[in-house]
Amino acid sequence: MDGMRYWALLAALLAFGASARAETPRVVVSLAPLHSLAAAVMVEIAEPVLLLDGPASPHGYALRPSEARLLAKADLILWVGPALEGFLVRPVANLGKAAVRLEVLRLPDLERHPRRAGGVWGEDHNDHAPPAGRYDGLEWDGHVWLDPSNAIRIGGALAERLGALDPANAARYRANAGRLTAELEGLDGELRSMLAPVAGKRYLVFHDAYQYLEKRYGLTPIGALAIDPDHKPSAKIMQALRERLRAEKAVCLFSEPQFDPALMRIVAEGTMARQSVLDPLGADLPRGPTLYPSLMRRLADALSACLK
Repeated sequence: MDGMRYWALLAALLAFGASARAETPRVVVSLAPLHSLAAAVMVEIAEPVLLLDGPASPHGYALRPSEARLLAKADLILWVGPALEGFLVRPVANLGKAAVRLEVLRLPDLERHPRRAGGVWGEDHNDHAPPAGRYDGLEWDGHVWLDPSNAIRIGGALAERLGALDPANAARYRANAGRLTAELEGLDGELRSMLAPVAGKRYLVFHDAYQYLEKRYGLTPIGALAIDPDHKPSAKIMQALRERLRAEKAVCLFSEPQFDPALMRIVAEGTMARQSVLDPLGADLPRGPTLYPSLMRRLADALSACLK
């Protein structure tokens, strides 16, 4: 093959590849755990774009202009909903009519738990679920991905939406979602085995991000320092937590890498509780399909190691 024919063929192949990529939906995902699920569903077809990267928390986040431009070009936006990503409410509402908005908390078959208050939790702390059928986006706990059964539902719903946008690849999205389901079902059993020995141990978390993990695997925290990490707890709540830690001989206190652990150190004063770290977002994990299972295993490892 002469040089001119080689370069002409190469240019044609590159143009075809660019065209094929342009025909796949442009998917923007709010958080790293959801992005990992999307990457698994879209593997070998296209790559989703992660909006909130790095160690930043969605609580109190402000959207940058570059991120707003990414949203404006999206064919599909995958997010939890106003309960967690308040910074996205207006930008998502302003997207063009053609853009698909996949709001996870609206999925009809999702396992959902109501928001809880910070402080000490009693036996009735979860008895205030919103009326059946009501949804305004704020009354539910948004950390839904920490239950692998929800991650499976998210993957399936995304595959269906992507298939509608991109019929040529619909079967591939569904096949990828099927493989993801099989992997997460195996992960669910693995996590259950890891956490069963510490199911009755008492501990305190920095903020109420882990309800879905607790309910799935029978964990028993005494409470959370705050429901929203952007609002500091009162001195009364901190004193009540310290007293409960002593009374119940809680084993561990868990802070988060996104926030200053100083308040947890204050609460821990005068107790025998060990301190460790939980990260519900996987801030330092490599992005892509492996992040979600790595995140869940690391949470289980941290809980198991500190509570044993």
